[in-house]
Amino acid sequence: MPSYTVTVFSKWSKTRLDQTPLIPQIHLMVKSTHSFSCSICGASHKKWTGRCDACGEWNSVQEQEPLAAGPGTKTLGATKGCKITLSDLQTEDKPLLRAKCGMDELDRVLGGGLVPASAILVGGDPGIGKSTLLLQATAKFALAGKKAIYVSGEEAASQIRMRAQRLDLSHSPVQVASESNLRDILTTLDTERPDLVVIDSIQTMWIDHIDSAPGSVSQVRAVAHELTTFAKRKGIAVILVGHVTKEGQIAGPRIVEHMVDTVLYFEGERGHQFRILRAVKNRFGPADEIGVFEMTGSGLKEVLNPSALFLSDREKPAPGSVVFAGVEGTRPLLIEIQALVAQSSLANARRAVVGWDSQRLSMILAVLESRCGVSFSGMDVYLNIAGGMRISEPAADLAVAAALISARQGTSLPAHLVTFGEISLSGGLRPISQAEARLKEAKKLGFRDAFAPSRMKLASTSGMNVKKVEDVGAFIANCFGDLQA
Repeated sequence: MPSYTVTVFSKWSKTRLDQTPLIPQIHLMVKSTHSFSCSICGASHKKWTGRCDACGEWNSVQEQEPLAAGPGTKTLGATKGCKITLSDLQTEDKPLLRAKCGMDELDRVLGGGLVPASAILVGGDPGIGKSTLLLQATAKFALAGKKAIYVSGEEAASQIRMRAQRLDLSHSPVQVASESNLRDILTTLDTERPDLVVIDSIQTMWIDHIDSAPGSVSQVRAVAHELTTFAKRKGIAVILVGHVTKEGQIAGPRIVEHMVDTVLYFEGERGHQFRILRAVKNRFGPADEIGVFEMTGSGLKEVLNPSALFLSDREKPAPGSVVFAGVEGTRPLLIEIQALVAQSSLANARRAVVGWDSQRLSMILAVLESRCGVSFSGMDVYLNIAGGMRISEPAADLAVAAALISARQGTSLPAHLVTFGEISLSGGLRPISQAEARLKEAKKLGFRDAFAPSRMKLASTSGMNVKKVEDVGAFIANCFGDLQA
């Protein structure tokens, strides 16, 4: 309901004293509480506009109504009318109770399992396997004796059953519902009191007291708020599936990611069978942890040794192929970095990157040309992270530089060599973290030699022959000799 502001204006005579005053004129000025926001970035606007000033998208500004505020209360803290002090709280040194999902890789990303009364948001590209992953996890959770409900607003119950039969999960006691009205869903959950609820997806849910279409900013915000509050109040773990935009971000207002306890992204290339489940926010465990899955005809299978699987298709040593000893979260991974350098017939040479930051590639090329005299002008450069992985840590700089020079010179590096190190703008190599874990993983897979920054202190080399170099020039001299620009 819009609020009304009443303003009274009265006019009095200015000439004759015996003139009676005129009847007061009452004007009703309606002050609308409606607002407008962008459905892409969530930016607020005072009025409707065809283009969002924040993100530049066209036809994305929609009208929304505010959430209805409940009656005020004076209750603060655990006791009515009493505030609490941090020093007065009593805690017990007990481990956080978690429930295993039945999938070790998912439990690893969550920090050891599902925490009761937690809200988890899972995002990913369409068709990447979000629903398949969560249906498998929910079914195994139910087979372990827990009560689980899978609510879908996109598929009918018969379609979910067909997918469960294909995944050989039709014998699981998981409860399935096809509904998008949040009021009916919360009423059922309050009666059933399950241990785990999966909402697929949050963009299809709607609340009847908000006058906007499902998937709008106001609907997504209200649905996320209601489900998160319900999870905290009833002690139920809730998993929300979120669609992503073309930029790869979860669609809807950014505040949804702040409401929930954990945010997971399901990544992967459709041309590869590998899928990466990555935690970008976790209040109950380490962030940036990953779980590796393999997409097969019978569903997603866990990959317990990702390094061996990523290197299983690696052929004999070839120019431009280098093995990088990386770390994703708490897990060491060996990843193959591939580079191709060829003469360009274009005025502006190509720079194509898959799985790495293109801006960082430009920086590495500038350092090699400026500090080491290795020029890539007039050459097309292609860089690829094998297996569909995405790397963001700067420790891959040295491996990328080695792959570029190897491809440029047409020289293969030894098959038993791994590299890691961050390159500074001066050409020096900066130390990195968890070097011992990287070397231990490389030793386990049969690698014998490694190049590492000289300023890095190693407590143990795990039986590896570690060659420490001070800068990129020393590394090039050790591996390739003197190069001509």
